[in-house]
Amino acid sequence: MKLEKYKRPFLFYGIAVIIPWALWFTMGAISHSHLWENHNWVIFGSLIGLAGLCAPMIAAFALILPDKEMRAELISACTNFKGIHFKWWLIIFLLPPASILLAQAISLLFGYNPEQFKLAGDFSFTAGIFPAWFLLVIAPIIEEFGWHTYGIHCIRRRFSLFATCIIFGVIWGIWHMPLSTVKGYYQNVVAETGILYSINFLVSLIPYLIIDNWCYYKTKRNMFLQISQHLMFGFSNEVFRTHPDSKVIQTVLLIIFSAIIVIRERKFFFSKTFDKESDPCSVT
Repeated sequence: MKLEKYKRPFLFYGIAVIIPWALWFTMGAISHSHLWENHNWVIFGSLIGLAGLCAPMIAAFALILPDKEMRAELISACTNFKGIHFKWWLIIFLLPPASILLAQAISLLFGYNPEQFKLAGDFSFTAGIFPAWFLLVIAPIIEEFGWHTYGIHCIRRRFSLFATCIIFGVIWGIWHMPLSTVKGYYQNVVAETGILYSINFLVSLIPYLIIDNWCYYKTKRNMFLQISQHLMFGFSNEVFRTHPDSKVIQTVLLIIFSAIIVIRERKFFFSKTFDKESDPCSVT
């Protein structure tokens, strides 16, 4: 993989952040006005919301597809499953539900209700004209084809993997912020639940990304597994009647797990080189 080709971070992130911000703040304003009572405006708002979601992916494809080598790397990331150890499948598919179930179990020690372990009868948020389950499925696919086909690589080109996770975590948090203004959306529900839970959402992005990118580069940037992990975290946090405080506990657990990973694999996370021994980025 030739990371030097991913050399336009300001162009990519300019498009990936500014366009969604403009569209999502517009959608947020509409959702809190009398216009939202008109179904045609709900359709319009939902579509510009979806357009904002697609902006990073469109920017990534526009930068990748004209280049033969980058295009080949994208195809390989979508089709190559060779040499991926079975343990990565277990981590990717079991860690998300295990982390939230353990967090709920710990919350019982503090007197929280065991009802949390029951399946939720409905999703905690709405998504305009789209069913919540649809957004839970489509958002990880669209996001990952933007962030992990160009976005992560153009930061990793200049920084260690650990620094990349921190930098991208800050950008990703900023990217999500306008969604807190959209009536009924997940980030809006979190914001209205309380400031603690908004902070928890932003903080949780860092350990999530450390674990996420650890799996991503160790599995040779396989996009199926990358999307699957995003999907599993999303659904795991919606499938149970989880108390918001249990999600705070989950963040603490993820911080501990991600810290252990970083300590155990210091060279992998802190090396700026792309040699084949220490950094799977270099696989061609």
